Amino acid sequence: MRHARRRVVRRVTRLTAVAGLLLGGAMVAQAAMADEAPATAGAAPGSVRSAAATGAATAASTGADLVARLGTARTAGSWIGADGRPVVAVTDTGAAAEVRRAGAEARVVRHSMDELRSATAALRAAPRVPGTAWVTDYRTNRVTVEADSTVSTGDWARMSQVADGIGSFVHMERSKGRFTTRLNGAQPILSTGGRCSAGFNVTDGRGDFMLTAGHCGPTGSIWFADGQGSRQLGTTVGDSFPGSDFSLVKYDSGRAGPGADVVAIGGGNGVRITGAGDPAVGQRVFRSGSTSGLHDGEVTGLNATVNYPEGTVTGLIQTTVCAEPGDSGGPLFSEGIALGVTSGGSGDCTTGGTTFFQPVTKALTALGVKLIVSAPQQGAASSGAPSTPSAPATHSAIAPGAVSPGASAPVTGATTGVTLLTRLTDPGNVGPGLLVIAGSLIALVATRWIRSEQDRKAYQRYYSATWG
Repeated sequence: MRHARRRVVRRVTRLTAVAGLLLGGAMVAQAAMADEAPATAGAAPGSVRSAAATGAATAASTGADLVARLGTARTAGSWIGADGRPVVAVTDTGAAAEVRRAGAEARVVRHSMDELRSATAALRAAPRVPGTAWVTDYRTNRVTVEADSTVSTGDWARMSQVADGIGSFVHMERSKGRFTTRLNGAQPILSTGGRCSAGFNVTDGRGDFMLTAGHCGPTGSIWFADGQGSRQLGTTVGDSFPGSDFSLVKYDSGRAGPGADVVAIGGGNGVRITGAGDPAVGQRVFRSGSTSGLHDGEVTGLNATVNYPEGTVTGLIQTTVCAEPGDSGGPLFSEGIALGVTSGGSGDCTTGGTTFFQPVTKALTALGVKLIVSAPQQGAASSGAPSTPSAPATHSAIAPGAVSPGASAPVTGATTGVTLLTRLTDPGNVGPGLLVIAGSLIALVATRWIRSEQDRKAYQRYYSATWG
């Protein structure tokens, strides 16, 4: 009798978990929870950018256009200056004059983008050294190579020889800490492969998905919202790592739910996402993560390469925003524009450090999905219908000091302090509760949700061992 009773309890628990997915899927559709209130908590939803921010976006577009027009042999990148104006690195006085006529600041440099790219190609061709990273630094006109504390003296000497062979514009420096993926310690999404933060919600027009980091778990990974394995969220259906660092998690319910266009930033607050874009060097950006909360910093480089212990990832955004284990996959954004998902880095949010992000635009293109976004004018929550394509890069190029995370919005879908089982057993909710249970039974059979007890116990043991 006792064993039979236990089996009944286990089945009720499973039914409750599936019902929770049907009623509360939106709660985990948000990006990873943070510990700090947003800087724009008092802003009205759907508020538009300031005139200063709009002017900076236009200036950044001018800089990008000038680089494209003059070509990589006469330019070496562009960035947003402290005053919000674009700065373009050029290699000759004729190009400098053309930049100034266009209203941008010209910086005459020695090495063109072609030379800088040749240097990074030579670094990629050298023997791989885990714990190293490099990025083209537009503002100093050099390639900076960093080696973390795990790189041996011998490997450092060999890397230095490679750098010397390329030229004096390749700068070598040691950094504290270790370059690692930001994987352990988060609460929002958990699997036997580790713990991460949710990123952005996306759709292919037929179903909804969660975009997160690729190193969080390979295709086939099953994700839960709790350490007991009773609230299954979805399954990874596509990933790229190493090389790139993104993955796609399909929601078991098929939909992200209300509030899917909002990323959570703590305290029940969120930021509405209105589009996607590529950042500019010098831009102020914000990151939300389940371990360290909401933090901001500056973009210091693009197309960065990081040699993680697990493999090499290229094409990353380099920033001064701090991150900690568990923040992996969390969203990078500015003024409501999605920019990237957290890949990895060094340091923490006490001492600072460097963090790298997978660009959102590249991930969306590779996966064939679109962001679920808010309407910028009305601020209305997305219904889950297919969104418009990613916004142009200039939409996200905002001047330092003139930026906010974006228009504020409440985080919906969560019921604080009340469990689903409590709601179902409330006499006033008996009817709806029975309907949910019936629907859950159908979903249970249709999606083959029931997993073997051995797998579930294995997950629980893994979670208990790695949670600390």
